[in-house]
Amino acid sequence: MSESMIIASTLDELYHARQYLDGPVGLVPTMGYLHNGHISLVRQAKMECKNVIVSIFVNPTQFGPNEDLSNYPRNMEQDLRLLENAGVDIVWTPTSEIMYPPGYQTWVEVETLTKPLEGSMRPGHFRGVTTIVSKLFNAARPDKAYFGQKDAQQAAVIRQMTRDLSYPIEIVVCPILREADGLAMSSRNTYLSVEQRQAAPVLFRALSTAKTAFDDRERNAEKLRQVVKDVLSAEPLARLQYVSCADYDTLEELDVITGRALLSLAVFIGKTRLIDNIILG
Repeated sequence: MSESMIIASTLDELYHARQYLDGPVGLVPTMGYLHNGHISLVRQAKMECKNVIVSIFVNPTQFGPNEDLSNYPRNMEQDLRLLENAGVDIVWTPTSEIMYPPGYQTWVEVETLTKPLEGSMRPGHFRGVTTIVSKLFNAARPDKAYFGQKDAQQAAVIRQMTRDLSYPIEIVVCPILREADGLAMSSRNTYLSVEQRQAAPVLFRALSTAKTAFDDRERNAEKLRQVVKDVLSAEPLARLQYVSCADYDTLEELDVITGRALLSLAVFIGKTRLIDNIILG
């Protein structure tokens, strides 16, 4: 357990605590309500960096008008306990007023990568993500920053932003952590009823079935998308929003897979929107 985990709320408290960290600093940005997926990012950061900062901030600007900002699960007490046990050095818990003070008017926008997939379904979402992440980078000044593969498009967008804005930060994307039945760990899984929770592993099952076809040398992207749709259509509680088979770096939809591809999907189980993905090649 960390001897002296520092909890900073204001920018001044963060700057003050940050100046005493020597050696590489890893940053794990989170929206709280932490689960083992988040803690796996913290562990990776601990292995690679001398010091680890975790931010907890439910960022209002990445939620759309009909999304679950007010209902987004929060449990700060439990989060702090988990992070202390994981040996985190600083936890930064800013408020909306600190991150977006009155009169705030500056945004960071990645143009092309944010248009397809999640971007087409959630207008403005990535503008909120890139703006807050760049503010977190400026405040925490990490050497490395850790993100999960579950939000694959987000990771690609942040890699692009980091390159474009010349941040001297290495972006580390860590593998998806899954429940025993394959469901990707997510704070939103808590919204699922018992029956919906039993249906939810269909996302991973659909992706895995397509990956098996890919491993058997299927390279036609549309056929792989169809495999995913076929598996999902057998689950009455699942309502597909999109399935994509795109270039891993550009996120452009593919006809034929020649290099690395990202097979991803968004599915409603009841009112809960779940996303998942798998890398091919």
